[in-house]
Amino acid sequence: MDPVLIVGAGIVGLTLGQSLKKQGIPFEIYERDLNPEVRGQGWAITIHWALESMFKMLDKSTLSRIQDVQVDPEVARNDSGNFLFINLETGEPKFKIPPNVRWRVSREKMRRALMNGIEDHIHWGRRVTGLSLPKDTHQVQLVFEDQTNVTGSLVVGVEGSRSIVRQFLRPDAFDNQNLGINFTGVAVDLTPEEIKPLRQMDPLLFQGCHPPTGAFFWFSMLETPQVNGTAGTGAERYRAQICMSWPEKRPEDKVASTDEARLVNMKNRAQGFVPFLQDAVNRIPAGTPVTEIKLADWECLAWDNQGGRVTLAGDAAHAMTMYRGEAANHGILDAYRLMQAIERIHSGSSNPSAAINEYENEMRDRTSRAVLLSRQACKDAHDWSRLDETSAILTKRAVLAT
Repeated sequence: MDPVLIVGAGIVGLTLGQSLKKQGIPFEIYERDLNPEVRGQGWAITIHWALESMFKMLDKSTLSRIQDVQVDPEVARNDSGNFLFINLETGEPKFKIPPNVRWRVSREKMRRALMNGIEDHIHWGRRVTGLSLPKDTHQVQLVFEDQTNVTGSLVVGVEGSRSIVRQFLRPDAFDNQNLGINFTGVAVDLTPEEIKPLRQMDPLLFQGCHPPTGAFFWFSMLETPQVNGTAGTGAERYRAQICMSWPEKRPEDKVASTDEARLVNMKNRAQGFVPFLQDAVNRIPAGTPVTEIKLADWECLAWDNQGGRVTLAGDAAHAMTMYRGEAANHGILDAYRLMQAIERIHSGSSNPSAAINEYENEMRDRTSRAVLLSRQACKDAHDWSRLDETSAILTKRAVLAT
């Protein structure tokens, strides 16, 4: 069998690679970045209902490495899976989102954990510019920026929400849909005293809405003193993620081009928050990098997989907002389902067209609903009057992974 060609060395692409290695199926991963250090891999992600699939497809050593990069291993040992949504004006919890078992992990550290053992299969600095489908064969070729190419049995586009492979499959409708909500966030170091009121609300993460303005606030842990090595030093520090989002209704609601102006905007929008949250935003130091996240989605439209030779997974297949915390979970389940399909092809129990069609049908049915739920959750998060037990941002996250 020619190798499976995975485009993108993010969480989902690496998870798929690890699962194929475990099954003894040849694969290669191609990543446009020159090396793992080129860009930060985001802040942290919560893996909850996808844990079951992850346990099934990854070996024990890989799972152990991922478990070791939880943002707070101490809390993780006794975590109840609480998801709080609070009134930012009063600080009172409004809802407790139904809990799941969860791992809150550093995205960048999880990515490195997933690289372990498959380094020789990851090819850096390989920007894909096109695909070629030779006639009368079951092969597919990836074409790179330097005009070289490689041949495989299947191309999996898993290179994010601006996927080149998606563009190849749906040249008429590959663009994401902008949602009209702006989002910025920071990673910031805090002393034990500074972080105490935040962790008293929840030791891992919480979110909320400011009723008068519709501003949304998100807090989560990134590192504890035990993780970053400052425990017991007299200079203990925690690292946290603080994010805010708001609807774009006026020209002044646009995201500014400089870190300085973005930080001023966050501090202005925190006026009227309960004092401990306003203080948390106000103490973000000048000069802190402020990252903008473009909130847009793509509904997993249909495409021609060319007889089971080209498919998508993760954000490339179904970009969704983070307001239900499900994007990574769906991506991990994609990797599991796709691994099962590839194993059937590899063993000869199914032909490529049937196996990939089955994978895509399940994924499309599952994630088309998920994208729309996440879109609605994004809207609900910024409108206090729409928040009740039936709101998309509050309902239970659960998918049966068989």
